[in-house]
Amino acid sequence: MPSTSAARPDLHAAAKACLDCPDPAEKLRLTAMTWQAVVDGSLTPHASAVAPEPIGPPGRPALPRLISSRGLPQRGLGSAQGRAALVHAVAHIEFNAINLAWDAVYRFRGMPDAYYRDWASCAADEARHFSMLTTRLAELGHAYGDFDAHNGLWDMVERTAHSDTVRMALVPRVLEARGLDVTPGMIERLRGCGDTATIGVLEVILAEEVAHVAAGTRWFHYCCARDGLEPVPTFMRYLDEYMRGSLRGPFNVAARKQAGFSDEELAWLATL
Repeated sequence: MPSTSAARPDLHAAAKACLDCPDPAEKLRLTAMTWQAVVDGSLTPHASAVAPEPIGPPGRPALPRLISSRGLPQRGLGSAQGRAALVHAVAHIEFNAINLAWDAVYRFRGMPDAYYRDWASCAADEARHFSMLTTRLAELGHAYGDFDAHNGLWDMVERTAHSDTVRMALVPRVLEARGLDVTPGMIERLRGCGDTATIGVLEVILAEEVAHVAAGTRWFHYCCARDGLEPVPTFMRYLDEYMRGSLRGPFNVAARKQAGFSDEELAWLATL
């Protein structure tokens, strides 16, 4: 287990090792090992750990090639190739989500132990989701890296690197919450194609992502209380400042309620 000293394993250092690892299989192995050490209580954040200097991109393989989202081709689901492209796109999101969770552990210091446990748990879930999706991708005759992808999730990580309050508002509660909104539609489209295997994977991911968005809500509220901010107007202000009107419905109201969105927030989102 990576550590700042042999005697005192440090969760921040372990998170950085997971974050920096470029090989997907090794990133999954390190993530599973780190999460198990958190569960066992043998790995904790050092209270005296110094906040990191600005860090570069996370470790990732040479492929997929990262391009603008506007350059990604639109593929129908009527062919195996089209379904493979969809599975690949979701796998890429989950791979990024592993890095998002470990960055939340590594970057932000002085938070309660429960914060670090939440995001280490999320990293382990995202790693399992990625593994499920790449297994399904192999069944469709492809591997991760066979299709181009975009870097939108990590771009927002970099834009929110200066503030845990902004990060909790915008990464789990906006970008990751989009999965709650769009996955039911994917499932219905795949049902029309008879792709029950992919549906099974997406249903697991959808159910578990609610807890990840809920963790974002929980720690956003914690940060707002710490900073003397009102959560709802602060969330609205961050959306306006960082998203510039790009967020659109429809929204999965039931899932977002489960994830801690208030009626006031949901009513406001419905106006976008």
